[in-house]
Amino acid sequence: MKNSIALILLVAFNFGFSQSKFSKTEAEKFQKQINSEYADAKTSPLMEEDLKTFKTLDFYPIDGKYFVNAKFEKAVNEKVFEMKTTGTRTPQYIKYGTLSFTINGVPMKLNVYRNIELSKQKEYKDHLFLPFSDLTCGKESYIGGRYIDLKIPKGKTIAIDFNQAYNPYCAYNHKYSCPLVPLENDLKVEIKAGVKTFH
Repeated sequence: MKNSIALILLVAFNFGFSQSKFSKTEAEKFQKQINSEYADAKTSPLMEEDLKTFKTLDFYPIDGKYFVNAKFEKAVNEKVFEMKTTGTRTPQYIKYGTLSFTINGVPMKLNVYRNIELSKQKEYKDHLFLPFSDLTCGKESYIGGRYIDLKIPKGKTIAIDFNQAYNPYCAYNHKYSCPLVPLENDLKVEIKAGVKTFH
């Protein structure tokens, strides 16, 4: 009896605080996938002249230190708001929660958001949007910041792999309208992971 209670508690603990491990293979898979999307005229955000000569995006070396298990705190009583974009479009988002983590011993926090329209689609009902900027922006990485796609976690932690950070489409083509990174998601450190600037 004692053993079964201990097991239930252990399962409950692991479920509530599920830790994910860094996978270099997953990061490589992300790089391959984004490169194949950008090389395909049907799915590429690239301008016609760039598409003709496109071989690969420029990535930072994959590094396990940029994979974190962040503490997830769900937001309460948040109101839907219009996120500013590079164009006239104002998509509706809601702040879904706050992510706390450390990289190189530096404590950080980022807000994560949910797109109202997108969440109505079955395949995106669990999708969360993590936009961020850092001290590499405007130098090695895109000036407007980068994005990471996440899923609503089942427990109190969420894995963030900055090796899978990608640029907004407007980094490649001015015809796109992209959400601007909210000021509270500007990190005062260098995140040398993910996709670098184009050109």
